Amino acid sequence: MSAAAPLLIPPGVVTQEFRTPSTVRRGVIAGVVGNMLEWYDFALFGFFAAQIGAHFFPARNPTASLLAAYGTFAAGFLMRPIGGAFFGWVGDRFGRKQALLWSVLAMALPSFFIGVLPSEATIGLTAPVLLLVCRLLQGLAVGGEYMASSVFLVEGAEPGKRGLMGAWSPFGCFAGTLLGSAAGLIVNTMLSPNAVMAYGWRIPFIVGLVVALGGIVIRRNFVEKVPHQPPAKSPIGESFRYHWRTILHLMMLVAGLSVGFYTTFVYSATWLKQVAAVPAKTAFEINTVAMALCLGVVLAAGALSDRVGRRPVLVVVSALLMVLSYPLMALMAGGQWIGVFVGQVFLALLVSAAAGVLAATMAELAPWRVRCTVLSISYNFGVALLGGTTPLVAAWLARGPRAAHPGRRRVGAAPDGPLPGGLRVHAAAAAGGHEPCADGTRAPLRTGPRGRRTTHLGESSPMC
Repeated sequence: MSAAAPLLIPPGVVTQEFRTPSTVRRGVIAGVVGNMLEWYDFALFGFFAAQIGAHFFPARNPTASLLAAYGTFAAGFLMRPIGGAFFGWVGDRFGRKQALLWSVLAMALPSFFIGVLPSEATIGLTAPVLLLVCRLLQGLAVGGEYMASSVFLVEGAEPGKRGLMGAWSPFGCFAGTLLGSAAGLIVNTMLSPNAVMAYGWRIPFIVGLVVALGGIVIRRNFVEKVPHQPPAKSPIGESFRYHWRTILHLMMLVAGLSVGFYTTFVYSATWLKQVAAVPAKTAFEINTVAMALCLGVVLAAGALSDRVGRRPVLVVVSALLMVLSYPLMALMAGGQWIGVFVGQVFLALLVSAAAGVLAATMAELAPWRVRCTVLSISYNFGVALLGGTTPLVAAWLARGPRAAHPGRRRVGAAPDGPLPGGLRVHAAAAAGGHEPCADGTRAPLRTGPRGRRTTHLGESSPMC
């Protein structure tokens, strides 16, 4: 039985709709391609952290060099809330198309410059400074991409298919991260370890620019030709003034998932090599297989949420992540191929299932006038809070002879993610017992027996 479709767009608002097979295909391509390319660029930095650390943060202790590289990786996340606020403002003020185009361009150029940037041995302290600048610009761009594409896909979807349509946005993230993992696998397969350290790690960064230009062309031709909606006069001010409680709860919804994603898909390859003594080639192979399996799971989870609702899917997945994270990481730490494979795949499937429901869930909790801004700010603050620092903290936990499993951070973060933020307390219910109306105002929340809400997520109250 399908879950009732909530009202996302009030009457009279101009929106791009995906109702026929051809428009669905164009919408998916436009929403996924740029997202995929940006996450390919962003993931490369995490996959080649050891090589980047050696070139730009040389140190006698490899762990110190790695920590410096991951510190730079985390610094990029500090710009994500700013990028989310900026590109969210652009999306609500000037239309989704402008936000989607400029975020791709802002991601591609810094990635290319990382690929050609001279090392610390060549230009001294200028090298790590310029690397940090590139990472900050990347963080700014990624901050605007994910939620802009998610809003674009969910708002145009046919009622009853928003979970599936919204799942294409994280599908692009997983596909992009898969391409980054595959690029690491190819480089490590075709080149010797010395060649990878010397120059091989630069090749995927340079190639990414060519692919990104293709994404820009696609979005120029397929994304909306007219503004998506009558704009809010001050999207950022309106978001913080009237919807700050929604922002806080959506942040908690995102934070727990971010830890799982960055531990499983970014840090794990380096951790397996340094702690479990798994060869880099093997780690990349397992990571690539796990990522490929996630592509189907993320879409299946989105489609399932259209039938049974967002909440049941997120509750089950979140509980499994809390219970299984540490045992699976301990299994991987043994260094045996089968143990590493089983642990990585199970963690990847759980993370991807949660991600598949996230886009539609968040879109249904935000008012249409400032939806792009509210979601971009919430998502990026949540990711910056825990996700961006995950590789850094995990590397610190894994140091020394009595290393702790990074799974401890995942278990500790899980309750701060989907369970209390997005499931146990609805964002609107926490906002003084009110929920958002289609026109951006708020009305009393309807509740039934035992205090349960009787309106669906994102549905307008009858008192609006």
